Amino acid sequence: MANNRVNFGSKLGMILATAGSAVGLGNVWRFPYMAGENGGAAFILIYLGCVLLLGIPCMVSEFIIGRYGASNTARAYAKLANGTPWKYVGFLGVLTGFLITGYYAVVSGWCLQYIYASFVGELHGDSEYISRYFNDFSQSPLRPVFWTAVIFFLTHFIIKRGVRHGIERASKLLMPTLFILLLIIVVVSCLLPGGESGISFLFKPDFSKIDSGVFLSALGQSFYSLSIAMGCICTFASYFSRKVNLLGSAVQISIVDTLIAILAGLMIFPIAFSVGINPDSGPSLIFITLPNVFQQAFSGVPFLGTAMALMFYSLLSLAAITSLISLHEVSTAFLHEELNISRKAASLIVTVSCFVIGAFCSLSRGDFAFLSIGGKSLFDVFDFVTGQIFLPVGGLLTCLFIGWYVPKKTVRAEFTNHGTTNTRLFSAYLFAVRFICPVCIVLIFLHQFGCLDIFLHGTK
Repeated sequence: MANNRVNFGSKLGMILATAGSAVGLGNVWRFPYMAGENGGAAFILIYLGCVLLLGIPCMVSEFIIGRYGASNTARAYAKLANGTPWKYVGFLGVLTGFLITGYYAVVSGWCLQYIYASFVGELHGDSEYISRYFNDFSQSPLRPVFWTAVIFFLTHFIIKRGVRHGIERASKLLMPTLFILLLIIVVVSCLLPGGESGISFLFKPDFSKIDSGVFLSALGQSFYSLSIAMGCICTFASYFSRKVNLLGSAVQISIVDTLIAILAGLMIFPIAFSVGINPDSGPSLIFITLPNVFQQAFSGVPFLGTAMALMFYSLLSLAAITSLISLHEVSTAFLHEELNISRKAASLIVTVSCFVIGAFCSLSRGDFAFLSIGGKSLFDVFDFVTGQIFLPVGGLLTCLFIGWYVPKKTVRAEFTNHGTTNTRLFSAYLFAVRFICPVCIVLIFLHQFGCLDIFLHGTK
């Protein structure tokens, strides 16, 4: 193993950088909506259980591979695979991260556009205007591509500076700023007249809504929310020092990720309910519903509404950039080490190639019908292939790799820092990786394609 591998300069920087890879746009809309619609506090409790059963063991597994390999994701898997086909699981992780980087930057760029639109006053109008504004902008051939280029420029500037002076330093600035903005909006939102209804919507437990579908949704959210199988966790773990407590770090990162997701619910629901709007899920919540909400909630003080919109879309942009940094680093580290080229050259190659992917994905949402496969836009194809196929397959193979192929003594040595920490929890971890996690991931895979419902109920 490499002895001169650069490490994060501090534990705080390591935690913030790795947590930043997990905190993304999905935390802001998907988790709060799912919690509110699926039993509120009851869903949150189930989600926390799923994080313990699936999220943390999967994260620790990638930590073990990354720190042991002390190299990019592909090489780290290869070192443990000893020439067997298991090495290709690492290449799958790199490919997945690379593809996600391209199309994720498109949505990230939308957030920058909405910062600009809020500042210049373009988001003032009725609901039909706001809806038309989003559709016209997102399908435009120029503006989304421009903002995709801007978000890549910002990410590239951070990545090319390296781990300590780029990623770690940026994380120490971006993550606290994100958290402060989130807290400010939460306080203002909860103090609005009628805001208590939104709080109740999120936290009131409704166990009557709990069924197998809700459990599987919580299971899937715990898997995707922590950036499992994207190569990010494994790559960042390669920069961990030998003194890092892997299980403790996974727990801390999971707590940060979950806390931000819950705070996002406290940010969105009170302000929405204060004007009598039941939030939708997906992009419509972020880019159509909320601009209307900001206008209505602060109609008496337009300046405050503009300030809230600016803070909200700045918050979204920070969440997007922290995720893009980790995704970009997966491919940058791979090219830097496998092609033996400088880090600056590797980061430039990744930036340019991912921008091309992002540009095509953005254009495919508009009038460029030829940028489609099977009737789906290129954007939707990338989202489907990476999110519903590559990620669960990569996560499953990683669990089988660590649980059944890698020698138990090697896994134990990394998990316990060679016997100095968490020795009593190793057996529970190994049992989870060998049996619980593979079953959970298979259930997620079947559920998202509707196969599980067919098996259980005999209907589509």
